[in-house]
Amino acid sequence: MTVDFALNLASAAARVLVPEGGTVLIGKDTRLSGYMFESALEAGFVASGVNVMLIGPLPTPGIAYMTRHFNCDFGIVISASHNPYDDNGIKFFDRSGAKLSDELEERIEAELAQPVVTRASRGLGKATRVDRSRTQYQEFCASTLPGGVDLQGLKIVVDCANGAAYKVGPRVLADLGAEIVPIGCSPNGRNINDGCGSTAPELLQLTVPGVRAHVGVALDGDGDRLVMVDHLGRILDGDQLLYIIAQARKGSGSLRGPVVGTVMSNLGLEVALGESGIPFQRAQVGDRYVLSLLRETGGILGGETSGHIICLDKTTTGDGIVSALQVLAVMKQTRRSLAELASGMRKYPQVLLNVKVASRFNPADIPAVREAVQRIEQRMSGQGRVVLRPSGTEPVIRVMVEGRDESATRAAATELAEVVRSVAG
Repeated sequence: MTVDFALNLASAAARVLVPEGGTVLIGKDTRLSGYMFESALEAGFVASGVNVMLIGPLPTPGIAYMTRHFNCDFGIVISASHNPYDDNGIKFFDRSGAKLSDELEERIEAELAQPVVTRASRGLGKATRVDRSRTQYQEFCASTLPGGVDLQGLKIVVDCANGAAYKVGPRVLADLGAEIVPIGCSPNGRNINDGCGSTAPELLQLTVPGVRAHVGVALDGDGDRLVMVDHLGRILDGDQLLYIIAQARKGSGSLRGPVVGTVMSNLGLEVALGESGIPFQRAQVGDRYVLSLLRETGGILGGETSGHIICLDKTTTGDGIVSALQVLAVMKQTRRSLAELASGMRKYPQVLLNVKVASRFNPADIPAVREAVQRIEQRMSGQGRVVLRPSGTEPVIRVMVEGRDESATRAAATELAEVVRSVAG
């Protein structure tokens, strides 16, 4: 991604989304390149007659919320989420805080080949900084706790991945009364997601028992993913956190519709929810598919193993801070540790192997692969799952097998991967 591309994108988006002028909110994470792309987008929008509000580093879900709060026509986040600092990306939200439809994205792409538009001076937009309004997002996050609940008495280690939540994350928790030990909260433009955050929680695992904290919270670089660590230093992923929140919602009578996971969600989540009488459905991998199925089924709670958890009764998109607060609230209300709350779900051993292929193909179309899957599923006798899917970004076929016994599961995954490899050419 280049400055020229960002400039063209702003001009194209303005023509499609606000042809008569309007207002856009722009936020970013802490990558060095964010300053460059922020300036390019600002220039492109102002030249097109669009007013720009610049809010600086703020989690992606914070931009979704503040876009609605300011009544902007749309919002933009400059971030590559959990990727290293030398990557970057641009995400759009509509005025409701939802991602743009495929149709709108395609219309913007079609406009990218057109030259950048610069209006006459009287028609230019205006840019303003609204950095101080970040506190309004902090207040919103705090408001998602049940009435009368605070975090007094909890010692929390919070790892913000040196990313977009490095200010608001610790402040929300501290303002609610928790004792905070911050790590991964000193961004320098190059250390985002570098040995810290939800994708690298090893330091958090050491720190939580080391400082005798009750719990650890790890976000990713743009603050929409969450993993947590219990007092013994053990990781809880998105499936386990989704289970805890779902159980609490059912207990309070506020759970509606099914809980939605993905085809990669651990079978243990489905089994544990089923034992509690909570329906569970699977969507394709990707938060937009989880959100789509929630809306289709009337559900309010869904997420991915990676920690992208959506609580539609609280906000419109996956929000790491809001999700963490839901779990912490359950700890306070029940006076139970994170380890105790997660004990009702047994994670099934899950083995994921990537088979490189010369070109993408659907493994379900190959008779030898179908026969191997049928053979393995018969051996599992309903006590496991097989998932085969082409990667959307790499020339690989992902082979995933789950089962009760780890060694048998690994053997089955290896067997199936060899069959896929043999037909891949």
